[in-house]
Parts: sequence; structure tokens; C-alpha cells
Amino acid sequence: MARIDFNNVKHAYPPPPGQAPVYALKEVNQVWEDGGAYALLGPSGCGKTTLLNIISGLLMPSAGSILFDGREVTQLPTTERHIAQVFQFPVVYDTMTVFDNLAFPLRNRGMSEARVNERVGEIAKMLDLTDRLQQRAAGLTADGKQKISLGRGLVREAVNAILFDEPLTVIDPHLKWQLRSKLKELHQQIGVTMIYVTHDQVEALTFADKVVVMHDGSVVQVGTPVELFNRPRHTFVGYFIGSPGMNVLPCSVDNGQPVFANNLLYSGYPAIAASSGKLEIGIRPEFVRFSDDGIPVVIEKVEDLGRYQIVTVSHAETQIKMLISEDQPIPAESPKIEFDPANLLVYRDNWLMEAGSA
Repeated sequence: MARIDFNNVKHAYPPPPGQAPVYALKEVNQVWEDGGAYALLGPSGCGKTTLLNIISGLLMPSAGSILFDGREVTQLPTTERHIAQVFQFPVVYDTMTVFDNLAFPLRNRGMSEARVNERVGEIAKMLDLTDRLQQRAAGLTADGKQKISLGRGLVREAVNAILFDEPLTVIDPHLKWQLRSKLKELHQQIGVTMIYVTHDQVEALTFADKVVVMHDGSVVQVGTPVELFNRPRHTFVGYFIGSPGMNVLPCSVDNGQPVFANNLLYSGYPAIAASSGKLEIGIRPEFVRFSDDGIPVVIEKVEDLGRYQIVTVSHAETQIKMLISEDQPIPAESPKIEFDPANLLVYRDNWLMEAGSA
């Protein structure tokens, strides 16, 4: 296990002739604490896999340095970093049995056969592969093969970190929750550093102690699921996390308080007006409610999802999402809404304005 430090790490893939390099990974300064469970969360193309491959040594960064427990490893090959990596699609030896696939990385490192049998048995039980150990991998389904890939990543003990690159893509939906729970359980048992790449917020928030949210090659926020939900530091975090995501609405600021479409609002996090830049408010649908005296709106759509309803309203041609309980009445005439001041945030150029920021 190891603490992993990224210092000013950047990466650009070779550009076409005559063109300037475009950085897939912009400057990243990040610490992955020893024994932590992290998720790299973001849409396709945001730099998640690039970052993961730089940790493992499959890519050498264009700039910056990587340290494992204070030791420089930037130029070290993968074989010398003691990293286990599980890829998006199954990597197995079809002609080998399930047992031999799981045992391969252990035998390759000279582990005694008694310990190989013990360790393979532990991992096979965790992944529900015990009754298939003598079956050839060629006969398994795609999700069965991916279980082998997961097992090969987990079976090694003396590793600095285990990296997962969207490992549940080919797993049947009803098995995903089970495997996520198993990975979380294993992390709690052995405490090895785990970094899990995904574009699925449910996977990230249920697996990780801390989520690293990426956007356009940059890390925009690192935090616990609660921190990311309650105080997104960037509008992208607010929009990407949550279902539906945070409402982001244009505003101005008057005496530290936001103004939306000529409606003076109140925020528990007052901010000084910026002399320049784009100003917006952020409010999650959970914190928008109907009121007798508030902003007049038009109800555009109501979606009944069982335990709650998603209501889409509009004001001044701007749509706003609300999340209300299934038994809450929806006004039939002249509906008005208000925002919870304790959860109303102000952003300048997409970044959260802290109290007193100019």
C-alpha cells in the first residue's frame, strides 16, 4: 500500500502534424491517501482513464511528477510500481481454468502453491466463482469473465494500489450492486488503496470514501458524497451529481444577496458582487418548494416516480426543476415557488463564491 502524490501532472497525446498539443489531462495536484477508497467520476473524455494509466505507468506524463510514499516513480515502468489494474473489458486466458486464471499472477511471483490455493479460494468465494474454479474461462459469459478480471486484480496482496477502469460495464445490472458491495467490503477488510473510474454517479457514491470529480481534463472537486451534494464547488459538480442535477440560474448580486429575474433572494452564503464575470445561483431541486408568497411560475411538466415527483416549472423563460414528495399537493392556480436560503449558492464563472469573496 502507498500514499500517491501527483505534483503538477499534465498529459497531452501527440497532435497531428502542425497542430499544437491538446492536453487530455490538465495540471493535477492530488494526494491519494494510503488505504483510501477513491472514485474518479466524470463523463467520457474528461481524463479519468488517462489519469489512471499515469498512476499505473502505462502512460508517462508530459509534465509533473508522481510519488509513491515519497519515492519518485514518474519514469518507472508498470512492473516496478506494484499496481494491480482491472480494465473495462475482460482480460482472461480462455484456455485456462478459472482457478489457473486467478492463480496466474501469484504463481508468476513465486508464491507457494499452498498459499495460492488459499488465496484463490478466498477471492473465488467473494466473487461467487467457487463452483466454477475447474471450468475453462472460454465457457463463461461476459460478466463471468469480468469477475475473473476483478479477481486477478484483487488476488495479489503486496500491491501499492488497485485500479479499476469502469470494471462493471459488461456486468448485468442486477449483479452490479452486489459486486460494488463486495469491493467495498474487501476494501474495509484489507485497507489497500483503491481508485475506481466510472461515469456512473451511483457507482462512485456507493463505493468511494472520497470522490474526485473531473471535467474537461481537470479535477474540479474532491470530497465525500455529502460534501459534493451539499456544496458543489463548481456548477458542473452540481449538475452532474444528483438526479435531477442542481438548477443553475442566471443572477446578479445586490448588497451580497442574489437577484434572479428581478426577484431578490436570500442566501445563507452571502457574496460580494463581482466586478466582472458570469454570475449564477445554484439550488438543488430538493430545496425548491411551493409557497404562498414567492416567485410566480408556470408548471410545465409533472413526472410521478412513485415516492416522489419531479416538477418542471418556468419563470422568465428559465426552467427550474423541483423534487417533491408524492403526497405534496401541486397548486392548480397561480403557483409560486421559493428557494431554501440555507442551500442557495452563488457562483462566479462556474466557481462557488465563498462568503465575502470579491
